[in-house]
Amino acid sequence: MSQTRHVPVMLQRCLDLLAPALDRPESAAGGGGPVVVDCTLGLGGHSEALLTRFPAARLVALDRDTEALRLSRERLAPFGDRATLVHAVYDELPAVLDRLGLKRVDGVLFDLGVSSMQLDEADRGFAYAQDAPLDMRMDQTAGVSAAEVLNTYPPGELVRILRAYGEEKQAKRIVSAIVREREKEPFSRSARLVELIRDALPQAAKRTGGNPAKRTFQALRIEVNGELSVLERAIPAAVAALAVGGRIAVLSYHSLEDRLVKQVFAAGAATTAPPGLPVVPEEYQPRLKLLTRGAELPTEDEVAENRRAAPARLRGAERIREDVARTP
Repeated sequence: MSQTRHVPVMLQRCLDLLAPALDRPESAAGGGGPVVVDCTLGLGGHSEALLTRFPAARLVALDRDTEALRLSRERLAPFGDRATLVHAVYDELPAVLDRLGLKRVDGVLFDLGVSSMQLDEADRGFAYAQDAPLDMRMDQTAGVSAAEVLNTYPPGELVRILRAYGEEKQAKRIVSAIVREREKEPFSRSARLVELIRDALPQAAKRTGGNPAKRTFQALRIEVNGELSVLERAIPAAVAALAVGGRIAVLSYHSLEDRLVKQVFAAGAATTAPPGLPVVPEEYQPRLKLLTRGAELPTEDEVAENRRAAPARLRGAERIREDVARTP
């Protein structure tokens, strides 16, 4: 994967959202320059831009993919000890910060979904457009592969995954075909699965929505990597790690991710006071201020430059007060 072909999604808007928290000489939490966490390092495009745009900032970058870490380490080497790269899943953020002695941070960025490198390397099995081993693990040192999921999960569980994570209306029909075929020969490669899905779907379902395998592949990837359960833990943890005045920006690529982010941000931006109070006490006041009106979309120019930006949804929030312990 050539790094020059990697175009970070909605880069300028992400930088602008985070700027008020990072464009200052000192961290809001004290103890040196501002600290920004890139929870999804990938090929390092966003991280490189953050370090370049905010010369006083220190970066902590996480990724579960060891190959992504290797490539990004080379890319970010010119920034020396301003960049700390960590092999971790993003829900491990509290433990990573604790290990680094960081109580609070000034900025957090998530660019969710699959990285360009993972899509472009055929042997990872993420892309339905080319034949490859059915792996789909973002961290190839741990966990079960997509092939294991297809070959061993009970039919009812496969139907649940395709419906919940792929929003696939034809889940039952596809799973019936998978179960029938895996009894003849276990699944190992993506082309066979794509062909099976094409054959299993009615003609009307094949005429809309792009490649008919897209939703099944998304569902398998989310299951293999535990993406939604990880995200459910990671977004609240990232909000909790922000200093007052700190900002968070999250790029999502499908409605399930975006809904989770929206719910966490909306809860943080709402008062928790019982209705009817004439004055809202401090402990019930919102902890977050929303920085985007709904989810922002990429511009037409961005999509023209980078087709992978098309489904992106960006949400931002600012920490405006600490959690206040409620007196019993």
